[in-house]
Amino acid sequence: MSFQLGRGILLAVVFAFAAVLARAENAGAGVPANLSADRIVLEMQQHNQAQTDELKQYKALRHYQVEYHGFAAKVAAKMDVEITYDAALGKSFRIVSQSGSGMLCDKVLKRAVESEKEASQDKRSTAMTEANYRFHLAGSENVAGRPAYILDVEPLTESKFLARGKIWVDAADFAVVKMETEPAKSPSFWITRTLIHYTSSKTGGFWLPEQVRSETKVRVGGTAVLTINYGSYDVVPAPVLRAASY
Repeated sequence: MSFQLGRGILLAVVFAFAAVLARAENAGAGVPANLSADRIVLEMQQHNQAQTDELKQYKALRHYQVEYHGFAAKVAAKMDVEITYDAALGKSFRIVSQSGSGMLCDKVLKRAVESEKEASQDKRSTAMTEANYRFHLAGSENVAGRPAYILDVEPLTESKFLARGKIWVDAADFAVVKMETEPAKSPSFWITRTLIHYTSSKTGGFWLPEQVRSETKVRVGGTAVLTINYGSYDVVPAPVLRAASY
């Protein structure tokens, strides 16, 4: 694989990953009638803040995988990463294992982990809020058996760390449970299109990322697919920490 092609794949999957992760952990039954998009977004932001206040620690083992298909060839790599989150200290990452293409491990998967650290330090400018997006209510449907609102989202600025597309907001908890988006701005000349699919699930009373899948079309031919499966979480909420401190 050429350097230019490798760089194109790298930029696409890293920026797509960073954009999603910047929103993912700041995003949480019948559908209430007659709620406007503004009201849904307000409830979503209140949910996000409450979850941020309550979620103090967790551990998880993530499974990263990237594949490139093109020119009758397939290149792939995998990496398992242990994540430790502490509200006061932030996130720490420990690579448990890796296999496959060394270039993809070093230039894509490791960079994806590093990009999450960077994105988490500037959540305000990438968050799914009215400061960054325009919202339109597009309907409702069930997601994993739970009613959810569907919102069209349009970024207010053409940033590679923002996205356009659709989000699904749980009607009871007002957490973002699904996203189908693409970057508002292509991160590289080498990229023709990147589609991002995100899902979350409720664990330990919190809505946390379940899977991110980013599919990128490379201009010179081929497709790169980055998948992050978040595994199971060991969650410690704030009340447990307060009780343990006595």
